[in-house]
Amino acid sequence: MTGHPSSHPNQGAASAAPRRIVVAGGGPAAHRFADAMHARGLDGWHVTVLTEEAHLPYDRVALSKALTDSDVDLTLGSASMWDHTALNLKTGERVTSIDAAGKTVQTAAGTIYPYDELVVATGSDAARLPIPGAELTHVYRTLEDVWSINKAIADLTAKLGRKVNAVTIGGGLLGLESAAGTEQLGATPIVINGSPWLMNTQLDEGAGQALGRLIEAKGFTVHGGVFPSEVISDDDGQVTGVLMADGRIIDADIVIVAIGVRPRDELFRAAEGAPQQFQLGQRGGVVISDDCSTEVPGIWAIGEVANFGGMCLGLVAPANTMAEIVADRLHGGDATFPGFDTATKLKLSGVDVASFGDAFARTEHALEIVYADPARGVYQKIVTTDDAKTLLGGIFVGDASPYTSLRPMLGRELAAEPGAYLTAAGGGDAPETELPDDAILCSCNNVSAGTIRDTVNGCGSCDGNAPVRELGELKGCTRAGTSCGSCVPMLKKLLETELTKSGVEVSKALCEHIELSRQELFDAIRVLELTSFEEIMAKYGTGAGCDICKPTIANILASQNSAYVLDAGRGTLQDTNDRALANMQKDGTYSVVPRIAGGEITPKKLGVIAAVAEQYGLYTKITGGQRIDMFGARLEQLPEIWKVLVDAGFESGQAYGKSLRTVKSCVGSTWCRFGVQDSVAMAIALELRYRGLRSPHKLKMGVSGCARECAEARGKDVGVIATADGWNLYVGGNGGATPAHAQLLAKDLDDETLIRYIDRYFMYYIRTADRLQRTARWQEELDGGIKHVEDVVVHDTLGIAEDLEAAMAKHVDTYVDEWADTLKDPERLRRFRSFVNAPDQKDDSITFVSDARGQMRPATAEEKARAGQQPVLIGASIPVRATAPGLPDENEV
Repeated sequence: MTGHPSSHPNQGAASAAPRRIVVAGGGPAAHRFADAMHARGLDGWHVTVLTEEAHLPYDRVALSKALTDSDVDLTLGSASMWDHTALNLKTGERVTSIDAAGKTVQTAAGTIYPYDELVVATGSDAARLPIPGAELTHVYRTLEDVWSINKAIADLTAKLGRKVNAVTIGGGLLGLESAAGTEQLGATPIVINGSPWLMNTQLDEGAGQALGRLIEAKGFTVHGGVFPSEVISDDDGQVTGVLMADGRIIDADIVIVAIGVRPRDELFRAAEGAPQQFQLGQRGGVVISDDCSTEVPGIWAIGEVANFGGMCLGLVAPANTMAEIVADRLHGGDATFPGFDTATKLKLSGVDVASFGDAFARTEHALEIVYADPARGVYQKIVTTDDAKTLLGGIFVGDASPYTSLRPMLGRELAAEPGAYLTAAGGGDAPETELPDDAILCSCNNVSAGTIRDTVNGCGSCDGNAPVRELGELKGCTRAGTSCGSCVPMLKKLLETELTKSGVEVSKALCEHIELSRQELFDAIRVLELTSFEEIMAKYGTGAGCDICKPTIANILASQNSAYVLDAGRGTLQDTNDRALANMQKDGTYSVVPRIAGGEITPKKLGVIAAVAEQYGLYTKITGGQRIDMFGARLEQLPEIWKVLVDAGFESGQAYGKSLRTVKSCVGSTWCRFGVQDSVAMAIALELRYRGLRSPHKLKMGVSGCARECAEARGKDVGVIATADGWNLYVGGNGGATPAHAQLLAKDLDDETLIRYIDRYFMYYIRTADRLQRTARWQEELDGGIKHVEDVVVHDTLGIAEDLEAAMAKHVDTYVDEWADTLKDPERLRRFRSFVNAPDQKDDSITFVSDARGQMRPATAEEKARAGQQPVLIGASIPVRATAPGLPDENEV
């Protein structure tokens, strides 16, 4: 099918009788079209938008906000736009028929609207289930839908006097958003998904399995690979469960169906008087040309009702692009639709998910570079051409930080080898990417990097071509970041880069809820002695916070006060591992890592560890940080295990926290004939001094007894190497994907001076680093680098050395072992049970087998199937590109 010009060649020209545009539909696509016409000028045009809903056009992408907050305003753009005399918005007017010959549309109220150009943006309907009891379910599509769900959960909670079992049928984008919303409303979220893994349209099996593990760890229950056959209810019509095709019944109090959408193309099926029949897609939707026109002159289709290339997609980016194209065409332009951008990014209860481009590597000879860490629920994949240079697509689950910089590089040559972008493999940052001017930074609104740069340096739409200095102003001028929001981090970074080039000071706001930088927030909390999240947000924040500011504030509070990290409401701010005081593994069990300071341990304590491992059937391994890690403990077993360990004199090794991990040491002068200092004694002293010290990221130390450097001290955040005259102090070393050698800070120090300098260094880093910033990157970004660190730590040029030492002394004096504290309080022990409502019940899905080396390990899905258990999807079979399996933070390489 070929496109055609508008039926009115004098489009947009001012005249006594303006050309009439009628828009059928009032969703995001319709709003974007009206906005695009308004931006291009309405002289000679009159636009009437007919929407069946009672609201102004609103943001369907943000429906989850309305699910949890019925008062939230999702209105798109400024309501004042509709005050324009050439724009007429009619709410409560549903278009029911098109008379193509007479060029009119009729609404359900019987009103006739004549048109010169008709833009159909009727969107789609939520798909329904063709099963018994489907009439008892809710759908997730409109404001009324989510308000109904909100009210139903509130009413049921009050009626039943317990948590509501909220079942969502559908494991795609909408289904997971719905389930996350029910969880925030206090219900127990349960997801039924016909596919074996979640989001199977956007994610491959490994990524889907990783996503499943992450959301299950957050309290979601997922039933995959089986379909529902009936919604069951009692005699009063109250839902009681969902009967599955395999005969199981899943308890349910409310059922939400989010299995997809169907194009609302009934207007085209019922159109009268068309000179030729509209062409409809095989799966619905009206077929359009690349100019978004239908086969009938003067009738256009945009958004989810439009079928292009055999596809109808419910994504905001293509809908916006279509709207802009029609507006451009009506103003005499020649814009064409490039095809669907299927990039997806979302965050569910703090879980990052992103997919873009050729995510399934369907391009001939495509390469897949994969890192999978089932223990953390992290999966990262980059798809490239066979020469590993040109980016074709990618998938990220658990850690989607590379997405923002990679997405605009789709189809372009990467700046570094692909593995460097798999940030989860080594904890380093992705390589810096300088976006070309023609790279699309915001796909939702088709905004290029060059447009952003031009706007920052002089916005053509502002008076006097004034430069843009604020992120909000930049978003308003370009529309970038105003839809799904996934490009905002890259947008902010590009803004800061351009401002820096212009010599303008850049804002370092922590997140959208807190305008202060982490450093400023740390100082404010310290000076005002704030002790709770609520106090801090009331004084410096807005809203309820997010997954950036919540853990950051929890970390800052823990850095300044050695109080129990899960008390006083801080538990809800922490990450999963911190809440369990242990590292979760791939099968849902946990690892136990007692502190072994400096790697020194007595035979008696070795015997205690051996006895615990034997009693509970744990896998044991010596870590790279000279500790013993015991794997395979169930949640409810952790207090029992730690009771034995604490009684034997052990304490938490804090392998789960952003804190000091280990101080590695060689045997030193006590035994080694080359040793010149007692490295073991120094390592133990340092580990006992800085244990429990919470920081922006994990901390590792090493002490070598001579220049042979057997403890690899220069690969650590702080490294100490013995000399004949004392100790050399090195700082800022990191391993990972972008390793950095520690740099010499001071030479030939005595014990007291060494510790004093380390006190200052650690505390200065804790106060001034960004969130999740390792010491190597922190030093690199400091103005002056290692010289600045030397000035502050050694020469006290800022005059804060005494304050830094006092802060460290406070930490040392107030340190308490987290597990010892936990065991003293029965209320704290309530956290450690597999099932909240059945504290004595064990998790029978956890199964171990023995390997050829005489150790236990988690059973594979195949082994569980042979044993008659329901298979548990894990990512162990996915190709892994990493130096070691498991959790890098734990292995302490």
